[in-house]
Amino acid sequence: MNEDIFKKIKKGNKEAFRHLYDEYVNYAIRTAKAITRNEELAKDAVQETFIRVYRNISSYNSTLSFGAWFYRILVNECNRLLNKEKKTIPIDPSSVEMLEASKEDATDLYEIIQSMSDLYRIPLLLKYIQGFSEKEVAEILDLNQNTVKSRLFNGRNLLKDQLALIEMGGK
Repeated sequence: MNEDIFKKIKKGNKEAFRHLYDEYVNYAIRTAKAITRNEELAKDAVQETFIRVYRNISSYNSTLSFGAWFYRILVNECNRLLNKEKKTIPIDPSSVEMLEASKEDATDLYEIIQSMSDLYRIPLLLKYIQGFSEKEVAEILDLNQNTVKSRLFNGRNLLKDQLALIEMGGK
């Protein structure tokens, strides 16, 4: 991203912020949907992320990746909204059964990834869907890079196991 845009945004230039918004909004919504598994929560997370970016752009260190900084805010916002939802919505036992059934019926890679725990799912999405390096994923998730490597390794193994189960079931 161009250094001039950040300078303009810091000075309050709404057109520069609009350019930043247009460049990131579609990726942000797809990422937020993948994390929250809920379109409305994803929209809320993205909206709040852009508000936080606008308010905190002066604290952005331009020597670091803007994408990593942005997605760290987005992931934190998704997690905040998910935690808020957990506190306000009781867990229905039938929904747990539906989740288990959907895992068994998963027929493509995306569905398998969506069925994984956040521990593996979010690093996999950031690395392989959004294209961040392991170092950037570590920054976004505020984790040690070796922890990210381990979660990616274990997540890939879980994917392989799930794909093998589906393949065996289809034969």
